[in-house]
Amino acid sequence: MTQPVEHMEENKQLVNREVVIHIRDLYKSFGENRVLNGFNMKLHKGENLVVMGKSGSGKSVMIKCLVGLMQPDSGDITVMGKNILDLDRDSLDALRADIGFLFQGSALYDSMTVRENLEFPMRRHKEKLGQVTDTLPLVVEALENVGLAHTVDLMPEELSGGMKRRVALARTLILKPKIILYDEPTSGLDPITAKEIIELMRTVQSKYHTSSLIITHDVDCARVISEHMILLVDGINYAEGTYEELVQMTDPKVEAFFKK
Repeated sequence: MTQPVEHMEENKQLVNREVVIHIRDLYKSFGENRVLNGFNMKLHKGENLVVMGKSGSGKSVMIKCLVGLMQPDSGDITVMGKNILDLDRDSLDALRADIGFLFQGSALYDSMTVRENLEFPMRRHKEKLGQVTDTLPLVVEALENVGLAHTVDLMPEELSGGMKRRVALARTLILKPKIILYDEPTSGLDPITAKEIIELMRTVQSKYHTSSLIITHDVDCARVISEHMILLVDGINYAEGTYEELVQMTDPKVEAFFKK
């Protein structure tokens, strides 16, 4: 089994923060292909944590296990104090209401307007909205936070790729989640639009005080957004530290992530 390189000293700014996601010894195989090989991770309250890995390294499998869409072979996943592997369907759905998910391809419903796309999660989690009957103000507020209030009645096909990503982020924010999971947030975007999305992510984290887990292979995104980084190699958290600490490591598998 591959052994991880020595981790840097734990970020002192994170030590005293509450841990909102804790993954311990996570294993997942598909036949003879072992994708996760004892992966460990902590996400602290208010933290921007980046997990980087090459294609096929297990990033997507890890995040699916994290939200209960896939069962691991073994290990523990605790989210806001609850072991998700022990939750029934209703309890898991209730927990998911506090977790926002920005999908890689935005995943907007083409047959719905922007407003209807944002109202969709509100219909699924009515109990979180309490006595709210008029959803339009909440929709407009979420769109204003991403600079797209004017798109409320447009169809997804009328939006650019960057605008779709912003609308998807607004949909993620509509329930005011405590945790946001970003799956390749800058994938498929031109460099200028990617920078705009990264800055928007920073604004969202600052305004909503969310805890953010960012899955990416975009080194520039990691450099700008991360407080702490994990490099996922051979199914384990191979190296951890700040961006500055990781780029100084001389291990060949670590260096491979930062070569231009």
